Amino acid sequence: MTAYLDNSATTKPCEECINAVTNMLENNWGNPSSLHNLGIDAMKEVILARDEIAQSLGANREEIVFTSGGTEANNLALFGAVKARKRLGSRIVTTAIEHESVLQSAQELEKQGFEVVYLQPDRDGNISKKQLFNAVNKDTILVSMMYINNEVGTIMPVEAIKRAVKKAESPALIHIDCVQAYGKIPIHAKKLGADLITVSAHKIHGPKGIGALYINKDANLTNQNFARTFGGEQEKKIRPGTESAPLIAGFGAAVQALTPTAEQKRYVRELNGYAREQLGKINGIQFNNGEDASPYIINIYIPTFMRSQTILQELSSNYGIYVSNGSACAKGEKSHVLTAMGLDNETLDKSIRISFCRYNTKEEIDLLANALRELIEKHPLEKI
Repeated sequence: MTAYLDNSATTKPCEECINAVTNMLENNWGNPSSLHNLGIDAMKEVILARDEIAQSLGANREEIVFTSGGTEANNLALFGAVKARKRLGSRIVTTAIEHESVLQSAQELEKQGFEVVYLQPDRDGNISKKQLFNAVNKDTILVSMMYINNEVGTIMPVEAIKRAVKKAESPALIHIDCVQAYGKIPIHAKKLGADLITVSAHKIHGPKGIGALYINKDANLTNQNFARTFGGEQEKKIRPGTESAPLIAGFGAAVQALTPTAEQKRYVRELNGYAREQLGKINGIQFNNGEDASPYIINIYIPTFMRSQTILQELSSNYGIYVSNGSACAKGEKSHVLTAMGLDNETLDKSIRISFCRYNTKEEIDLLANALRELIEKHPLEKI
C-alpha cells in the first residue's frame, strides 16, 4: 500500500480529465484557430471548458484567460495590474508568505521603483484585517494575497480587501491567488470584489501545464499592460499562440467532476481531525498550523536527527508515502513561510507538509503515523 499525501504540490488526474485529454489527442486534434470543421470542433471544446471555469468563479466566459499554470497567471496579474495603474500610485500590498511567483514578481517590481509592503504573519501564519487596513492607502495600486496558504493552510483575510481599498479611497486592483482554494471552497469573483483571480488545473485533479487568470471586464487591463508576446490573436492577445486544446479540455472536465465543496470539505475535515489525533499520539511531534487552517493541509515538526529532505526520502523509498517539506517550487530550500512565521531553525529543518484530497483515506493516515513513529524510534533526536 502507498499513500500520496502531497496534494498541495499536485493531484492525480481524475478519470474524467484523462478521458477528455485522450479524446482531444486521438479524435479532436484540430487547431482551435482553424476555420475548417476539425478546428471548429476543437474550439467548441475550448469554449465549453472556458464556460465551465467561468461558471465556477461566478464570472463570464470573456473574463477567463488560459495560461500555462498558476505561476504564469500570477506574473500576468502582478505586472499587468501595476502597469495599468502606475500613474495612480506606487504602493503594492502583499504578504511575506505568498507563493514564490508572487513574491519574486513583487521583488522585481520593487527593483523597478515600486514600494512593496509585505505583511508579516503571526506564529500561526495568520495575517490580520488590521494589518491589511493599515497597509492600504491612497497610493496603493495593487493588493495581491493568496486565499489559502500553500504550506500551512492559513485562510487569509481576502474578503476584507475590497473594504480596505474602499476605505482608503485607493485605486488599487485586487488580485487573489486561489490556487489552493479553488475547488475546495466556494469562490465568487464578484462577491470577493476581485479584479484578478489565479487558478490552476493540476491542483484539482486536472492536467499540468494549464491554468487560468480571471480578469474582471471592468478592470481596464489591456494587452499593452502585460509582458507581451507577439504573433497571434489568441487569448485576447494577452497570451497568443495555438491554444493547448487537450489540456484546456482536461481542465474543464476536472472542474465539471469536482465534488460539491461542502460535501468534500466535510470529508476532508474528518480526515484532518483523524490525522491530528493519530499524529498527536506520537511523542515530540508538533503542529505548525492551527486547527482553524484549511483542513486540506497539516504542517508538522518531526523530532528526529534527520532533516526534512531525508525524512521525505525515507518515507518515499521505504514506506511508499509521499509528502513534502514545503512548496514544490522552492526545490528543497528552507520554507520562507515558516521562516516568516518566526519558527526556529530546528523546526525549519525538520518539518513536513501533509496535504489531502477527496481520494485520501484513514488507512493512508494510519500508514503515515506508523511510519513516522518507526522513523523517530530508529533515528531519535538524541543522536545529534
